[in-house]
Amino acid sequence: MDRAKAHGLTQQELANQLGTRQQTISEWEKGMYQPRGASATLLSIVAERAKFKYQTKPTQNSTKIP
Repeated sequence: MDRAKAHGLTQQELANQLGTRQQTISEWEKGMYQPRGASATLLSIVAERAKFKYQTKPTQNSTKIP
């Protein structure tokens, strides 16, 4: 079961709220890509408010900002 539906949202509705494409949400759910940047931050905020555990995972290609 995907996380968007578990919280009463379609992939398109979640994409609209995050300012991204529905295809991007689908790719995250399939594990093809990890959310990054502002999207990862917004997902963390949404998850916290929904009392859902979401933790961002650093990827090999991610960079740290000093």
